Amino acid sequence: MVKERARILVVGGGYVGMYTALRLQRRLKRELERGEVEITVVTPDPYMTYQPFLPEAAAGAISPRHVVVPLRRVLDRCRVVIGEATAIDHAKRTATISTLATEEEGTGGQLLTYDELVLAPGSVSRTLPIPGLADHGIGFKTVEEAIGLRNHVIEQMDIASSTRDPAIRDAALTFVFVGGGFAGVEALGELEDMARYAARYYHNVQPEDMKWILVEASDRILPEVGEEMGRYTVTELRRRNIDVRLQTRLESCADRVAVLSDGARFPTRTVVWTAGVKPHPVLAATDLPRNDRGRLTCTAELAIEGTTHAWAAGDAAAVPDVTADEPGRECAPNAQHALRQAKVLADNIVHTLRGEPLQTYEHAYAGSVASLGLHKGVAHVYGRKLKGYPAWFMHRAYHLSRVPTFNRKARVLAEWTLAGLFKREIVSLGSLEHPRAEFELAAGGKPSQDPPVNPKGSS
Repeated sequence: MVKERARILVVGGGYVGMYTALRLQRRLKRELERGEVEITVVTPDPYMTYQPFLPEAAAGAISPRHVVVPLRRVLDRCRVVIGEATAIDHAKRTATISTLATEEEGTGGQLLTYDELVLAPGSVSRTLPIPGLADHGIGFKTVEEAIGLRNHVIEQMDIASSTRDPAIRDAALTFVFVGGGFAGVEALGELEDMARYAARYYHNVQPEDMKWILVEASDRILPEVGEEMGRYTVTELRRRNIDVRLQTRLESCADRVAVLSDGARFPTRTVVWTAGVKPHPVLAATDLPRNDRGRLTCTAELAIEGTTHAWAAGDAAAVPDVTADEPGRECAPNAQHALRQAKVLADNIVHTLRGEPLQTYEHAYAGSVASLGLHKGVAHVYGRKLKGYPAWFMHRAYHLSRVPTFNRKARVLAEWTLAGLFKREIVSLGSLEHPRAEFELAAGGKPSQDPPVNPKGSS
């Protein structure tokens, strides 16, 4: 039994936020029915994005709607507030929330009070002050960015097919990806695979006309799959005529020219930035302790150190790895740990409410899998190294088992099955990103110039 009425506030609707709230509503079902517990989830989007499927969504293998999980349907016993936490005063147990309604009303942020706080806002792209990056760079953290990038790549092929200017054609067919982690390598592998397939339907664009460039500041890519598999990945990508440049940085992309630290210059209309993430800015607007990298300092029980009734996990939390041999080592901020931490975090909140002892988070890293395109991949799982088709199959099987809800599992499996029976879709729907542009022109208005003049285009 819960000792007294408890208001639980979950900030963030990603892996940790959704799975924590989902487990809480299951473990506290009776208390919720009796009104002894209230769970509020504050999230900027009404859905949780399953990010490992973003590369396949960008390649057209999975529908964008099936990469996301609607929170209101899954968290039917929770109160879901679409907005962002802008400040948290844990000493007073209050959070300032900005929603679409508060913006319309012009009354400032809304104050929410709570008894137990779960901070799981995730991370944002870590950018650098590189000239031109803010103007021309494309991110790859959201489903909107993934679909926008797919539309953009196909649109560049359309431009190259129709122009008579060799400089414009060369820039349109040059694609620069910055960052050799999972996001960068998988996005590059899937989109190159898709573009190479799409080229067969263009009378004057060949796969060898396109330049695909991967820029990585360190001396290896995909460190999560091990050094040997990382070297294999570099060899495999280069075999596909992908220019992999290690120990190289992007110096500038101003005027649509990518300038690299090794002196190379590439006129390009596509710069995809996947060079790491940083903690969400809301963490700096709290009175909770953080480490030198801006992440919340946590205990092995996922409580925020030095406080009571405050919890964190995932990208926002520095959680000690109790399975590591070296003291002071922290859990990697990845989906594998986030999913498991959410379970322990929810259980510990329930234990706290019921006056029971807390559970320690303990999980040894099992390994990683990565897709490099259709039927291509690398994996290092439980000490076993796989590459090619077996690794690609393991990648799909693992993530199919992890994507939440049976509904999404069935839809993704059905799409993969249909994709194996029929040809790829190579349609760009860039106009979806600016749906009113054509009507504004027809009604005599002036279309927005930010972004394009072309009402059908995506860039």
